[in-house]
Amino acid sequence: MSAEFATSSSATLPLHVLSEAALEGWLADQPGPVQAWVKASGFAGALGQALVVPGEEGTPALALAGYGTEAARRRGRFHLAAAAAKLPAGDYRIESGLPEDQAANEALGWLLAGYRFDRYRDQTALAARLVAPEGIDADQIAALATGEMLTRDLINTPASDMGPPDLEAAARKLAEQHGAKIEVTTGDALLENNLPMIHAVGRAADRAPRLIDMAWGDTGPKLTLVGKGVCFDTGGLNLKPGASMALMKKDMGGAAAVLGLAHMIMATGMAVQLRVLIPAVENSVSGNAFRPGDILTSRKGLTVEINNTDAEGRLVLADALALADEDKPDQIISMATLTGA
Repeated sequence: MSAEFATSSSATLPLHVLSEAALEGWLADQPGPVQAWVKASGFAGALGQALVVPGEEGTPALALAGYGTEAARRRGRFHLAAAAAKLPAGDYRIESGLPEDQAANEALGWLLAGYRFDRYRDQTALAARLVAPEGIDADQIAALATGEMLTRDLINTPASDMGPPDLEAAARKLAEQHGAKIEVTTGDALLENNLPMIHAVGRAADRAPRLIDMAWGDTGPKLTLVGKGVCFDTGGLNLKPGASMALMKKDMGGAAAVLGLAHMIMATGMAVQLRVLIPAVENSVSGNAFRPGDILTSRKGLTVEINNTDAEGRLVLADALALADEDKPDQIISMATLTGA
């Protein structure tokens, strides 16, 4: 799903962000009916509080969002998101009270509060929509939120619909969206291209292992993102107990994170030469699964003794990181998923 700000109109309600310390001063400047409504409603400016104040005709005239105390705000972030979830349907424009240096952060939090995973059943959308606060880069904030939502969608999708081919399809869709180049090395072609450990980990699955290689941009520093894409991790022949299987479909979270980050980079037009490498595999049990005691040779030429087939992530990342290093990028960022830590 994508994140969007509302467009300001005559129906947009002004939203005043009020800390506990600022509430009394703000109320002193309001008409008597507004003061009476706020006090009768028990609004105290606490974090997460929200209130709509009616006008003379009984229709909504303005809204309030609690901003708590400075000490309370230090313990978290995205404080307006809690208020946004309590506001009735409508479009809101921040009128006062939000510090300029927090506008971008709170706008991002509001958009993220609208995330819904609705692939398998309809979800109720966030009723309150925000007009982009003045002074922020609305396009950049929307790109950040959309990238985060992409990451969440990929991680939340069960392994039955998010195996190595599906992860490849998601990468291809992203590449097409941003005009990036993409190459995918699949199955036995991994051996021909000296990616033996990616092949070893994923060869037992009925969905072939692969290396996804996406490139975008031709100016600026070279940035390579490497994400662990273990779409399901049974543990291999060192099979996990049943209770440990529940989160193993999330073992591709590193791949999801780099795809989300890649969207943010490409959507905002950063001046970098971006490369994304994702070893996408399923660590399964079959007659040709790699075994405890096997000794594998990595792309770099180092030999690796397998003491436990449940340590598959470091194997696939080793080949991908070796490949990344050959291109001599200015920076490599690797993302894994510590599902069992």
